[in-house]
Amino acid sequence: MAQNRMLQFVTRDREMPEKRAAGLRNADFDEIYRQFAAEKAAEQAGRCSQCGVPYCQSHCPLHNNIPDWLRLTAEGRLQEAYELSQSTNTFPEICGRICPQDRLCEGNCVIEQSGHGTVTIGAVEKYLTDTAWAEGWVKPIQPATERTESVGIIGAGPGGLAAADVLRRAGVQVTIYDRHDRAGGLLIYGIPGFKLEKDVVLQRVAQLEAAGVQFVLNCNVGTDISFDAIRGKHDAVLIATGVYKARDLGGPGAGLAGIVPALDYLTASNRKGLGDEVAAFDEGTLNASGKRVVVIGGGDTAMDCVRTAIRQGATSVKCLYRRDRVNMPGSQRETQNAEEEGVEFVWLTAPKGFTGAASVEGVMVERMRLGAPDATGRQTPEVIAGADFVEPADLVIKALGFEPEDLPSLWGAADLPVTRWGTVKAQYGTHATALPGVYAVGDVVRGASLVVWAIRDGREAAKAILDDLAQGAQMAAE
Repeated sequence: MAQNRMLQFVTRDREMPEKRAAGLRNADFDEIYRQFAAEKAAEQAGRCSQCGVPYCQSHCPLHNNIPDWLRLTAEGRLQEAYELSQSTNTFPEICGRICPQDRLCEGNCVIEQSGHGTVTIGAVEKYLTDTAWAEGWVKPIQPATERTESVGIIGAGPGGLAAADVLRRAGVQVTIYDRHDRAGGLLIYGIPGFKLEKDVVLQRVAQLEAAGVQFVLNCNVGTDISFDAIRGKHDAVLIATGVYKARDLGGPGAGLAGIVPALDYLTASNRKGLGDEVAAFDEGTLNASGKRVVVIGGGDTAMDCVRTAIRQGATSVKCLYRRDRVNMPGSQRETQNAEEEGVEFVWLTAPKGFTGAASVEGVMVERMRLGAPDATGRQTPEVIAGADFVEPADLVIKALGFEPEDLPSLWGAADLPVTRWGTVKAQYGTHATALPGVYAVGDVVRGASLVVWAIRDGREAAKAILDDLAQGAQMAAE
């Protein structure tokens, strides 16, 4: 009977949850996808081919047991499906919303490769966990035994929170230090609400707080507390700060007012949505209302910026990217959503400077073509001589990616090992650094990457810390 509910991809087409009309969703920051009904979730889960080699699972950084929880969903065994998804993923409701499934699990689905349209894995994952919260299946974290060891985590983003979850379930005492006034990192301040509503993140933070995780917020390591002091207070320390330093643009006029980093812009918008007082937003510096907006970049952060600007009431929003649509790093799904909402993409273009007196009035743009592949295999953009033009702009948002801060200098920790790119050096698998008892995970090790990779790193590091603490306790007993 169970088998009959699967392999429906031949007779049933792929369907995503209903998407709110662009003209309606442009007016707010609510999530754009409606929720699956139980019958529709089961129907779409039943499209899974239950293939012998699940490429969806192998291409998921967390190696989620996707075929099995799709089968359980198709059979109506939703609580079991949720528990299976939760067993490998600390935050399935978050990954279901913001993972670029088109590049990971769904993009490698066997039936997608055969032309039948991939299973809507992300939408089912979101449905499962939202249902679990509504039905009370998400249980409080209750360690079987309390332990005396403590771990300090620097950074309350996805990597730090994932590690805290694993450590606290094992009974370890956990303290998280973060520079912001709320936990969540980029999940709260970097990702707009139309992709990830903030109560989805805050309910997980509340779960950790209820479990006894201590949050020390508004805390800048190196200023409010030293790195050495944190090491002295805890048996192990995990660095999970992420990368926040914006890559900059040069050229004439690069210092004009009205040219702003993407994260500053997104943080102001998210804080406003959370009810905070944001002077730079209210005075118009970080507000796109009534402005001609140009966003430079082609990644997911650029997509977040252009879609935010539309919702703030910009008169026009254009995205400049130096390659074409096929070669852009951002999610194709997000690009489509942005186009539906009124964003114009100007492919094969790059800025070379800016015009204006006191503030920016335009972007000097070079037209590009794609030449020979570089060392990574991607075609290298080349300037087309004599094809320059000026794109009028009142607000220019730089979404060119992020780099790590100089942690050894900021923290007075000259012995903290870093790479030539400034990322923290950590061992593969254990995430241990060369400093005894210090580990590092997520973007501060990888460079700017995906939330799902940070979650994986945090879970792995927590397990390595538990192993090392156990080994230390055994040696002490001997």
